[in-house]
Amino acid sequence: MEPTSIFKKGDAPDSGTDKSLRNLTKYKEIISTLTQKRSWLPSQPLHEYQGFWCYPTFLEGIMSAQEHFIAQPTDIFTCTHPKCGTTWLKSLCFAVLTRRNFSDSSSNPLLTESPHEIVPWIDFLASSGQTRDPELPLLATHIPYTSLPESIVESNCKIIYTCRDPKDVFISLWQFAGIVSGSRAEDFPLEEAYQQFCEGVHPYGPYWDHILGYWKAHLQFPDGVLFIKYEDLKNDTFSYVKRMAEFMGCPFSMEEESQGLVQKIVDLCSFESLSNLEVNKSKKRSSATGPFKLQYDAFFRKGKIGDWENYLTVDMAAQLDQITEQKLSGTGLSFPTSYNSPVS
Repeated sequence: MEPTSIFKKGDAPDSGTDKSLRNLTKYKEIISTLTQKRSWLPSQPLHEYQGFWCYPTFLEGIMSAQEHFIAQPTDIFTCTHPKCGTTWLKSLCFAVLTRRNFSDSSSNPLLTESPHEIVPWIDFLASSGQTRDPELPLLATHIPYTSLPESIVESNCKIIYTCRDPKDVFISLWQFAGIVSGSRAEDFPLEEAYQQFCEGVHPYGPYWDHILGYWKAHLQFPDGVLFIKYEDLKNDTFSYVKRMAEFMGCPFSMEEESQGLVQKIVDLCSFESLSNLEVNKSKKRSSATGPFKLQYDAFFRKGKIGDWENYLTVDMAAQLDQITEQKLSGTGLSFPTSYNSPVS
């Protein structure tokens, strides 16, 4: 089957060079009027757009997706704030959805391709005008729920969202910024980055608003939005893989379960397995990761719960816990100070 366009007819950014350039110029003009603040990347100030902060190169793709992207009712979206298990979630969903296509596990694309090459980002697709695989109804985004392209919400697509303890998110983001900028994380002092995170000034922040957007959507549309905490997924991956399969409309049969297929997917997509694959240890730069073209190995750091304890002081952790409690108060959502899983 031929690849299909993800855009409204005649609206694809590559449907004409002149039109593409006009769109890009329009987005740049809008971005130039937005409030700016210094980011953790020296060359990329953050811009405030529709209540969240983002790099201008990402905003161009987001605006393009909002204007042109058209979702299909059968689409499934993995949605996350950065550093909340995005790579893992993409891998799990892909492995579950395509398990009958790759009965021979040695032929699974996850063994030879980056999960980010396999499951495309809608905002990067939109800005490049690429096509999508019509056989794979799986797409991804970091866009906050309130800023998603209208067609995603209106077409009743399935959304799987993962979030994570804000303390671990902050440390992982800070470390990742050093990788993206090609410098050490320490070049942007932890204390300064911490203050900005607490103020919500970081890519796709404020983090708490990002979480609450999808949490409220989950409460309103429980059949359409599956909300999962990273820590819960880590502690009981087996059960959550079964739950995700049911949510996506492809539950495991009794025969599949008896054959150990659920555990095989858990093992295939584990941090240990994925991070040790040659493709994910590669220094090759990926065009699927947007304008920064990051190396494949940039997406695998530790994948552990509680790594923040190695960086934050007791007072810093307590302040973040307090902010989290205040922001989430009365919503029915909370993050305990610690989980049953041991810090390692």
